[in-house]
Amino acid sequence: GVRSGRPVSLRDTGPFPSPKWSAEAMIARRLAAALAALLCAIAPARAQDAAWADVVAKARGQTVNWNAWAGDEKTNAFIAWVGDEVAKRYGVKVVHVKLKDTAEAVTRVVAEKAAGRDSGGSVDLVWINGANFLALRQQKLLFGPYAERLPNWRYVDTAGKRSNLVDFTIPHEGYESPWRMAQLVFVYDSKRVGTPPSSVAALLAWAKAHPGRFTHPNVRNFLGSTFLKQALYELAPDPSVLQRPATDATFASTTAPMWAWYDALKPTLWRGGAQFPENGPAQRQLMNDGEIDMMVSFNPSEAAVSASAGLLPESVRTSTFAKGTIGNTSFVAIPYNATAKEGAMVVADFLLAPATQARAQDIRQMGNFTVLDLAKLAPEDRRRFDELPRHPALPTNAELGTTLLEPHPSWMTRIAT
Repeated sequence: GVRSGRPVSLRDTGPFPSPKWSAEAMIARRLAAALAALLCAIAPARAQDAAWADVVAKARGQTVNWNAWAGDEKTNAFIAWVGDEVAKRYGVKVVHVKLKDTAEAVTRVVAEKAAGRDSGGSVDLVWINGANFLALRQQKLLFGPYAERLPNWRYVDTAGKRSNLVDFTIPHEGYESPWRMAQLVFVYDSKRVGTPPSSVAALLAWAKAHPGRFTHPNVRNFLGSTFLKQALYELAPDPSVLQRPATDATFASTTAPMWAWYDALKPTLWRGGAQFPENGPAQRQLMNDGEIDMMVSFNPSEAAVSASAGLLPESVRTSTFAKGTIGNTSFVAIPYNATAKEGAMVVADFLLAPATQARAQDIRQMGNFTVLDLAKLAPEDRRRFDELPRHPALPTNAELGTTLLEPHPSWMTRIAT
């Protein structure tokens, strides 16, 4: 366009921002956008903090009936300590309902549902995983999802420890919260065992050469069935099928080599395989009494913890198999009809606190490896783990080797029956 017969210049269009003013405007706009984004991020965080504060307020004065396996004195003592701490900090009372088997709590919740008791349930929190979790989840008998609402969830290792998210091949989707890791290991007396077996085939050869010096808990106990699942992993024609539900056809063909191996192993066991220790502590007592030289454990720290406590000789050591061993995560879940849901959430969150996890990993306490990602922790919390006591029987993460994911729960159910 033209004005008065001459080209229009920038000057004719009125005030125009200088390059300097334009840059300042752009910076201002960027700062405004960043501030808006920050406020958007802060708002949900504040809402989450407010929601958690409401949970903590409602939890005060509640009694949490924590149904948990009671077969280990160190674990029982740790649960008692947790109860003392949450009582002091949050006003929440914890009652350890001691179980021989988690299925007892599952049966109780199922019975309450059948009786129409949809509130005021007797189970507030349950230590659970695997088939028991699947049974409650399939019947919609769990409260949740709640795990990711816990403030300390942000520290959980969800990348390197996949079993924190997947329970025996079943994604838990927030209906249970992790609290301790487990992995199958072999505890042996180094004064009597030179080089420990590094495979199920080598174990059979060792057992034949040393009859009566090895055993495992009853197969109805989770430790006994896990031992057989470990053999199944190594001997199955196609181990990948273990990540899918077992069928009559797949179970028969997949387990056939394992049963043949076990038929050869059983006569070499303690008391000729005619009798088995009822559980892990009973098996450990046999080893402490010198009746066996090697045993299985689902706690990589058991040898160190037990030797430190005088429950096993100082000469015990820990080994795994070359191709890896089965590992999983222990969780806590809240039944749908729990009386103290808020109190149960407070306990679940306390179990994930870095200080709690460090105490749990201390071999003077339970010696359970943490579910947390140490890289996510503040320096002072990381130091809690760095300063934990060591022991010759305590394996490093590298020595534990590969962790094999648990098979689908249906495999254990069929093996144990």
